[in-house]
Amino acid sequence: MKWVSFNYKGNEQYGMYNEHEKTVVNVSALKDAPKTLLEAIGQPEFLEKAVLAAGSASKIQESEVKMLAPIPRPSKNIFCVGKNYRDHAIEMGGEASVPEHPMIFTKAPTTVSANHDVIPAYESLTEYLDYEGELAVIIGKRGKAIAREDALHYVFGYTIINDVTARDIQNRHKQYFLGKSLDATCPMGPWIVTKEEIADPHHLDITTKVNGEIRQQSNTSQFIFPIDEIIHVLSRGMTLEPGDIIATGTPAGVGFAMNPKGTLQSGDTVDITIEGVGVLSNKVE
Repeated sequence: MKWVSFNYKGNEQYGMYNEHEKTVVNVSALKDAPKTLLEAIGQPEFLEKAVLAAGSASKIQESEVKMLAPIPRPSKNIFCVGKNYRDHAIEMGGEASVPEHPMIFTKAPTTVSANHDVIPAYESLTEYLDYEGELAVIIGKRGKAIAREDALHYVFGYTIINDVTARDIQNRHKQYFLGKSLDATCPMGPWIVTKEEIADPHHLDITTKVNGEIRQQSNTSQFIFPIDEIIHVLSRGMTLEPGDIIATGTPAGVGFAMNPKGTLQSGDTVDITIEGVGVLSNKVE
């Protein structure tokens, strides 16, 4: 099942996307529907009814809507895991930078943008705007102190994130938040694939291309910290809620680590493909 948010006739709505038919079942139009997909994720009984009612619900052609990020406005910062692939940790700082514990930072909710939206080049602010292709986890139910063995039961689904980063701002401030939180530097989408569609989130191919050139190519089996451990660590003293977003880290091949540097320039196109999830594509302007 693919869940999407979209703009239709000037209103934000959400529903189930049929990739074969290129249509959207407008779940927002159902009786007693929550206003947003973010709210609906926290109401599993409604989502179950929506799936059963899909056959009789109204359908809209994809060409009639403007697709949005699946969660256009998260209720809190996006959780991100730094250096969660050993090869990326080494390319950014050598063996000494491989973490012993999950490195957690966040991106502001205002960073979120959609598939095919423009990534601003921010040429007056940064010389090193970089890409990071990542699998993202969407939390499906509220929980705290979640045991590792139960953690995947708290997942609603998966999407793709490009954790666009201003490397010089990140380095200048000695922390990640400012360099990670420029507006529209978290393209997300194109949809949320429910967890039932992904047999094993720890065995998915991930590829990032810039202007058609492969820059990152790996598999989520290379995570240092798997998803269940990340959820367990985050929830030890903090409540996770439906719709929370966790970006699980990026593999080696970022532009800043190249020689010469291959960071993003105006006119570049970034395509991130994750097996079983889809393709996230954005142009820098």
